[in-house]
Amino acid sequence: MSSEVQAAEAPPVGRSPGQLMWRRFRRDRTGVISACVVLFFFAIGLLAPVISWLYGKDPYTRYGQLESGLLNEYGYPVKPNGGIDGEFWFGLEPGTGRDVLTELLYGIRTSLLIALAVTVLATLTAIVLGIAAGYLGGRWDYAISRLIDLLMAFPQQLFFVAFLPIIATLFVDPREETPTSVKVVSIVIVLWALGWMTLGRILRGATLALREREFIEAAKVSGASPWRIIRKELLPNVVSPMLVQATYMLPNFVTTAAALSFLGVGLTEPTPDWGRMFATAAEVYRSDITYMFFPGVSMVIFVVAFNLLGDSVRDAFDPKTVR
Repeated sequence: MSSEVQAAEAPPVGRSPGQLMWRRFRRDRTGVISACVVLFFFAIGLLAPVISWLYGKDPYTRYGQLESGLLNEYGYPVKPNGGIDGEFWFGLEPGTGRDVLTELLYGIRTSLLIALAVTVLATLTAIVLGIAAGYLGGRWDYAISRLIDLLMAFPQQLFFVAFLPIIATLFVDPREETPTSVKVVSIVIVLWALGWMTLGRILRGATLALREREFIEAAKVSGASPWRIIRKELLPNVVSPMLVQATYMLPNFVTTAAALSFLGVGLTEPTPDWGRMFATAAEVYRSDITYMFFPGVSMVIFVVAFNLLGDSVRDAFDPKTVR
């Protein structure tokens, strides 16, 4: 009886906004499953060298050309279903005879690292310029807003294809072969240059709505500097739109980087890449449709899972949202 009285008299335990968000997110089965799928892709990408070592294959060795009986005279796998068997679990790449499983793992690793780097840079740029434009106002808001309008007027796909080789020439002489590291840096720079404006505009709008609130006025009266107000008052209140938009940006950057490789201006041989696998599959699909299956299905699963995760994060932050 006494324990029941104590329990009844115990004061209620308050929860922070983060705890409430996490509680709502855990109740969303779709969001939890999507998060597990996304974490699985990141895990296999990071552990690609370990999986390759345990599997006993790598994405660079041309097994079909080194071992007889794996490819026919036209360069296609001899065994059915793209050469899938107990030794090559996902089959062989037509022409080169490379292992598809390790090529896919390393391709996922490459694409996710590029997309993650671009997402982080674009988010930081949007935070700095978007919040600065919304809070400072005046000439700063006008200049940053016009910059956003100018960059959003560019046709992105055309800009990516046209300027990616130009960015690469800034690091390497055009007469020399471009190293893979330079290609990766060039892709990150080009995607970052036109990838932050949407989030920047969202953060600007959120900041404009927040800067007239009472707690901002109280911080000004107390003598807090603009930097402290932005860091302590504004930034924590724009985390919700920032995280939601970031979950949409990353898969978009993955597909864009893959499209650049597919068009031949991104990563090229022999670097394993998701987009380059699609380019090869488009050339051989009439004779070996199996090669397109694994990169295609994995790309669809990843993008759908990340988009569903973004919806779940949005709903967890704003419980009034109806999907």
